[in-house]
Amino acid sequence: MPVLLVTREQERLGGAANVALNVKTLGGQVTLLSMVGQDEPAHRLTDLLRAQGVNAVLGQDPRLQTIVKLRLIGRSQQLMRVDFEQEPDHEVLSQMLADFERELPRHDVVLFSDYGKGGLAHISRMIELARIVGKPVLVDPKGSDYSRYAGASVVTPNRAELRQVVGAWQDETDLHRKADALRVNLGLQALLLTRSEEGMSLFQADRVEHVKAQVREVADVTGAGDTVIATLALMLCCGLSMAQSMEISNRAGGLVVSKFGTSTVSYDELFV
Repeated sequence: MPVLLVTREQERLGGAANVALNVKTLGGQVTLLSMVGQDEPAHRLTDLLRAQGVNAVLGQDPRLQTIVKLRLIGRSQQLMRVDFEQEPDHEVLSQMLADFERELPRHDVVLFSDYGKGGLAHISRMIELARIVGKPVLVDPKGSDYSRYAGASVVTPNRAELRQVVGAWQDETDLHRKADALRVNLGLQALLLTRSEEGMSLFQADRVEHVKAQVREVADVTGAGDTVIATLALMLCCGLSMAQSMEISNRAGGLVVSKFGTSTVSYDELFV
């Protein structure tokens, strides 16, 4: 049996909290809306968010266990990950719609990070509310049913996630056809495909644009998607086009994979 002697412990924000931290680290103002339990991990999460200056609206469900991912690492390699989680109650989630509606007018863009943990049971209604007041909506998707994201401005699947929805593609032409059909069916302004070493592809109504991957030594891809969509959202808030935002997001993703664990990219790293 493997034995790991623990010499150091470190707590980091993960999931949607890591997305929010990425926005904050780059200089943006952000509010995290999420659901936690009434347990010690919820208290630690609150403390970490407060220490980083991330504003948060956290609904509490006493029956819920706050999600914790325990990573066991030896010699800079992840040996095992132990997950503590359960799905929140849908009735409790519906109560958070009021929090969402209250916060909506105070922000320029809405970003949904779907990790398939049950917290976005009402995402279709949230997207509808955001679009009614003219807010761009970005979605980092999960699962095989993207109909729940209909009406969003842009979704950002990786290759495996897109393949799960549209099936395998034979070549670039086939990929373009399938990606654009999905974009049209969902009524999206754009679909941004992240392609690891192949860079990124942006599918819009009148054109397809690509950026090459930033060539770096990869230490850990954990949380790279969080950094990409956080950067994309912030750049769109700054008035950049979708293509310009993609280029900067691609650069941010290349920087963060050179770091170990869930990490962020600073403004200086990205622009100086």
